[in-house]
Amino acid sequence: MGPLSGIRIVEFAGIGPGPFAAMLLSDMGANVVRIDRKGGRTPSKGEVTYRGRPAVALDLKKPEAVEAALKLIDGADALIEGFRPGVMERLGLGPDVCLKRNTKLVYGRMTGWGQTGPLANAAGHDINYIALIGALHAIGQATSKPVPPLNLVGDFGGGALYLAFGVVCGVLEASRSGKGQIVDTAMTDGAASLMAMFFGMSALGMWADKRGSNLLDSGAHFYDTYETKDGKYIALGSIEPQFYRELIEKAGIADSAFTAQMDRNAWPSLKEKLAAIVKTKTRDEWDRIMLGSDVCYAPVLSLGEAPHHPHNVARKTFVEVGGVTQPAPAPRFSRTAPEIQGPPVGADSPATLRAWGFNEAEVAKLSQVGAI
Repeated sequence: MGPLSGIRIVEFAGIGPGPFAAMLLSDMGANVVRIDRKGGRTPSKGEVTYRGRPAVALDLKKPEAVEAALKLIDGADALIEGFRPGVMERLGLGPDVCLKRNTKLVYGRMTGWGQTGPLANAAGHDINYIALIGALHAIGQATSKPVPPLNLVGDFGGGALYLAFGVVCGVLEASRSGKGQIVDTAMTDGAASLMAMFFGMSALGMWADKRGSNLLDSGAHFYDTYETKDGKYIALGSIEPQFYRELIEKAGIADSAFTAQMDRNAWPSLKEKLAAIVKTKTRDEWDRIMLGSDVCYAPVLSLGEAPHHPHNVARKTFVEVGGVTQPAPAPRFSRTAPEIQGPPVGADSPATLRAWGFNEAEVAKLSQVGAI
């Protein structure tokens, strides 16, 4: 069982980063129960972020359903929710109510803008959150507009990962103090935290506030992607001098202009030259020359290709659950190995409630009043 085995968490169903945070906690062994809206849909087997946890469907407009939710929360170490500020309070499930009943509860809240601030109640998505904190401006090439990096930086990196981290930190602290608390996870805060190194580099004069002109943003010729002869791409990251020398050697470059590795003024012309060289060979040919060397090289693989690469196969980076190929739990532990606790499932309210300590009479009453 994973390192969070024995930890009980109540998840209020949402979309995107909320289920992903719950998936991370479940993969690590936590006993997570998802509270769905009654009448909601059953997730498909391809909705990977819903894996590994049972669900109960409650009609939270009914007081009996609210009380059932509170009983689940009474027996939990943590709660996670991703609604706009005030929604849980209006349901009668806000932190004041829950922490009064369960004083050790860690109440994890995740929103885009946070629980406070002038934008707290505004709608938004990943692209808006990373735009506000400077990340989106920095992503893209010099000749392009800012490019959304999927929704990895705001939703999943700045949101879900920080929520899961915050909840685990809170549970650890509560085990010592005996007191719960609220974790306010804002995607803007988390994404800003992810940008720490770049704000530091800017303060040191090592980062220009101009997209596509820096060491790590495609400005440098030795840190970028290049198209190959067969229309595919490779990724180079030959930053250190010894790695750069190996790139020059393995690419068969004799042009002395490439000795000016860190001359920013030379980067555009060197990039054009390197692009022409890379395009003389197919991706597979460059694999045979560079893969596994100290060039800091990798082929740019598609979602369909990645699970079949020998390195990913050897590490079992991807697994198949219910016929769906998906990422395995990460990170790995030497003793308490994490595991996927099952495929995505819909609500089986009676069974789930029984597993969380409800007796037959309580389950029957909830069913009779239409709360489940």
